[in-house]
Amino acid sequence: MQQPTSGIPKRILMGPGPSNVHPRVLEAMARPTIGHLDPAFIDVMEEIKSLLRYVFRTENEVTFPVSGPGSAGMEMALVNVVEPGDKVIVCRNGVFGGRMLDIVERCGGKPVLVDEEWGRPVDPGKLEDTLKAHSDAAVVAFVHAETSTGALSDAQTLAGIAHRYGCLVVADTVTSLGGVPVHIDDWGIDVSYSGSQKCLSCPPGLSPITFNERAVEKIRHRKTRVQSWFLDLNLVISYWGKAARRTYHHTAPVNAMFGLREALLLIKEEGLENAWRRHRVNHLALCAGLEAMGLQLAVAPEHRIPSLNPVRIPEGVDDSRVRSRLLEEFNLEIGAGLGAMAGKIWRIGLMGYSSSRENVLYCLEALETVLAAEGAPVRKGEARKAAESIWNRDQG
Repeated sequence: MQQPTSGIPKRILMGPGPSNVHPRVLEAMARPTIGHLDPAFIDVMEEIKSLLRYVFRTENEVTFPVSGPGSAGMEMALVNVVEPGDKVIVCRNGVFGGRMLDIVERCGGKPVLVDEEWGRPVDPGKLEDTLKAHSDAAVVAFVHAETSTGALSDAQTLAGIAHRYGCLVVADTVTSLGGVPVHIDDWGIDVSYSGSQKCLSCPPGLSPITFNERAVEKIRHRKTRVQSWFLDLNLVISYWGKAARRTYHHTAPVNAMFGLREALLLIKEEGLENAWRRHRVNHLALCAGLEAMGLQLAVAPEHRIPSLNPVRIPEGVDDSRVRSRLLEEFNLEIGAGLGAMAGKIWRIGLMGYSSSRENVLYCLEALETVLAAEGAPVRKGEARKAAESIWNRDQG
């Protein structure tokens, strides 16, 4: 594959994010920059808010993109709803649940952990037992799709339990939004944030977020100021609120917003349910191919995230060497394991524009070639047939 003259390679991005970006999104980002308070840009902002409500499956008025990556969305969600002294139940089954814990502590909250084995979803029974023991808890926070392990938790059940005990619910949907069913209103999630660079297939740098009225009321009646000026919803809403009363808060990344709008329009044109289905079928095809090759998935089938597939590294295989060869010889990026899973798994993403039949086959064939060259005991020629059988069955 030829490299562009700028020296920036053209990669096939099948790691945990970012995903490949549709040409229409790149073209949109190249449009002329206008002011962040220009009436034409305010129209763009209103359209983005409406499209985000569609993707989040919510009617929440306070729905907009944070000017920052998914980690900024996580911080905005938690610094606004957690006050010093608040007891917060944090569900941790991977790296990003651990980051939630860190932010809660920095807010002066009193975290109570619900720990789960990495690679498994959050156990609703453990959450209920913890809430029974801590009936004064104010917030429950969890990761819907844990990017570090590939485990998908039952957000609807977790939110239902939390509400029975009077808690606000904060859900991380960074890896699930746009690729896995997410129903903010129907599931009763009070606050949720995501990222632009995963299943939305927009470049990194924006974090869609949504607050329902229950959460907004808690934030309005805080006893203390939000510890972050930039992420204080009471201030940010002056910019992202009603178009007629919009006032300056910060200089929004205008061209990035152009890209996000185009990415969301692509999802609307495909149809959200169709996007979920595409991710699911391609995930099943990839898993079938990997298993036919002789590899093992690290998460049980019923708990797998269609957009993020964790594969156990075969014994004796050099993790870094395989990923380097895929990158250098095939221009293919897959991800390493994080935290407790480092050196134990590869994370293969099928996110947004990257989730295609062509990419599934390319990844399987590249991985088979490199693993065979590295002396791994793979079954050659079986992966493609197994993947194609899934697509054929789906079409039948």
